[in-house]
Amino acid sequence: MNTGSLPFWEETYRNDQINTFSSEPNATIKEFEHLLNKRSRIIDIGCGEGQNAFYFAKQGYCNVDAFDISEHGIAKLKRRCKNENVKINAFTSDLIAYKFEHMYDLIMCFGTLHFVNRSDWKDFILRAKADTDKGGIHIMQIFTDSVPASEDIAPFAIGLAKDEEIKELYKDWEILQFKSYTFEDEHPGVPKHLHSSNKIVARRLI
Repeated sequence: MNTGSLPFWEETYRNDQINTFSSEPNATIKEFEHLLNKRSRIIDIGCGEGQNAFYFAKQGYCNVDAFDISEHGIAKLKRRCKNENVKINAFTSDLIAYKFEHMYDLIMCFGTLHFVNRSDWKDFILRAKADTDKGGIHIMQIFTDSVPASEDIAPFAIGLAKDEEIKELYKDWEILQFKSYTFEDEHPGVPKHLHSSNKIVARRLI
């Protein structure tokens, strides 16, 4: 990942009174939660403050892992877990070097893959597919180059995907949902801006 100036979220991750991206889980995980059970093994890749992992743990899922390269993001998630008596195995790691230690029923990654080179996020997805149980699902969301990277992330967004590029990596899985869209976004201290994105939900059949 970019090793120059720090992205804006490193500052807001230090503040427990600010939700850097959202206090609510991504709507897609609620949409496909019915495919899981409380014993399902789940991992949130590039979890940031961990709102998606936190949602599952709060719902009673007992095998929830989450990691991010940001020490401040993981520290914030751990503080929230302690304050609300929620159990998540949260740790710092870089997805480029990460080696899966378990087979998973759900591997999810929102808004992170484009912060590494395209070859690295493709390699990561192939590794993640290999460590997904039969019937397990992936929910992956990545920014594309259909809209230029906004000023706040441009120095770090080194791996923007081509539209539908991520879909090719799942042609041997059942694609349950695929969306290509542009949305307006804003963060604390950052003006409104646009992102173009692909989101895929796919299930391993064999």
